[in-house]
Amino acid sequence: MIFAIETSCDETAAAVVQARRVLSNVIYSQALIHKKWGGVVPSLARRAHEEKIDWVVEETLKKLKRGGKEPDLAKMDYFAVTVGPGLAIALEVGIRKAKELGRTYKKPLIPVNHLEGHIYSVFAQNRNGNPKRDFNFPSLVLIVSGGHTELVIFKDHLDYEIIGKTLDDAAGEALDKAAKMLGLGYPGGPVIERLAKDVENKDFFNFPRPMIRHPGLDFSFSGLKTSFYYFLKQKGEDFKVKNLRELASSFQEAVFGTLVIKLERAIKKTGIKRVIVVGGVSVNRRLRVLVRRVVRRFKGEVYFPPLDYLTSDNAAMIGVAAYFKAKKGLFLKNFESLDRYPRLELGKEPWKS
Repeated sequence: MIFAIETSCDETAAAVVQARRVLSNVIYSQALIHKKWGGVVPSLARRAHEEKIDWVVEETLKKLKRGGKEPDLAKMDYFAVTVGPGLAIALEVGIRKAKELGRTYKKPLIPVNHLEGHIYSVFAQNRNGNPKRDFNFPSLVLIVSGGHTELVIFKDHLDYEIIGKTLDDAAGEALDKAAKMLGLGYPGGPVIERLAKDVENKDFFNFPRPMIRHPGLDFSFSGLKTSFYYFLKQKGEDFKVKNLRELASSFQEAVFGTLVIKLERAIKKTGIKRVIVVGGVSVNRRLRVLVRRVVRRFKGEVYFPPLDYLTSDNAAMIGVAAYFKAKKGLFLKNFESLDRYPRLELGKEPWKS
């Protein structure tokens, strides 16, 4: 039994996981707090985490009890927490709470990489043990979220090789910034998805697909964002209002077109046909259609997180990843010096050094 905590950005979350089974899960979203500012404000995020962390822990235990399990923190085998990457002052709140619980109940602590949690989100199960997905190594992972866009070879449990990553903005960040330029508010991705669906996800303006002529697997979305900005500036406000859906759809197609071009290139380069797509943007139905189309051409298979809540930041995925760390004895008994690692990379564990 693992009690997990996640506070890497603008969700305060806790969960209880037994092996891969999620027994209880609670997420408090700060979206309404940050909406008026058009993006996450770190100081406001930290304050909201501090105000809600105890409530989230208590609600997680209440849900555990409603599910027929004893809501006793002393019965947990381990506590797990996201230690990075993320906002430093947000990560700090979760780490502080996890240390407090570890001290109080004299239990080891498992540090978890947030991106690692996203990868394991695909294999999370409900309390009945469904879905029954098997691990099949190696797998090719596309991480696509507000803060991260990476291509990773998932070689074995807890063993990763990064083969491509964004050099600047992440895909989700680009969608949010485009939405802000269109006056659609924050978070922008879901609104852009709805508008694009209204015009059947067509590409009306052919915005550039950044770095597709670059031979590698890295991404870059800052140039696309800049191109979009100057296009809107040139066309004017009336054009933007009249063509809002078409603009949203075209920008989304440019972002997703870039992702699937690089994904197809990665499949050809590695020969790996089992694909895993995770992160907040992976909830987008249009992206799923495009990815499935690519994977089908290679007669491969693709997996997304089984439930929508597992695509966004959540503690359930942190607990599942922690379970596989616990199986290998990768926990800390002396964790007082554990720090936050806002730029933590997959496969790096600086707390060991």
